[in-house]
Amino acid sequence: MKSEFKPHIIPLFCIYFVTSLIWLFSKTNYLNYFYLLIGLALGSYLIDLDHLIYWLYLKPNLEESRLAQIAWKKGDWRSLIKLLKVTEHQHLSLIFHHYFFQVVLTIFSFFVFTSTSSIFIKSILLAVNIHLLIDEIYSYRNDPKKLQQWLFARESKQFAISSLKYYIWFFGFVCFLLTTILVF
Repeated sequence: MKSEFKPHIIPLFCIYFVTSLIWLFSKTNYLNYFYLLIGLALGSYLIDLDHLIYWLYLKPNLEESRLAQIAWKKGDWRSLIKLLKVTEHQHLSLIFHHYFFQVVLTIFSFFVFTSTSSIFIKSILLAVNIHLLIDEIYSYRNDPKKLQQWLFARESKQFAISSLKYYIWFFGFVCFLLTTILVF
């Protein structure tokens, strides 16, 4: 179970480490380190709420949804995480894992990053962007067709599979810009 979260935690830890070093030399307020850590931790898991929405509202009649509802009502978070690990690759019609959400998230992120000084909000948005990008990268490496299916679910026109790498590179650059804005 821990290996499932490593791809999402390692980049955020690196961002925290590098940002902390830069802030240490620029004598940033120590409270910002705490806000950064909590924001990155919270944001790294927010995008996975999409799977709960899928189970509880979009497809409540599936067997896996019934299992998720039982675990949710009992507060059995370990079973819920195990179920997520086993079934997440089957969920193709998610709200937050859609290209339209990613475009809106990017526009909203740039607005927030350029208009507020709240490290906590910026770090949450950065973590959500990075988590979504990492999901796309892993899906592209494993099965580009599956990435195309969940990224453009409910759409009649889709990117060609050969164009998905440029899509990923673009949003990788966006995450780099957001990280740079956060650090400085």
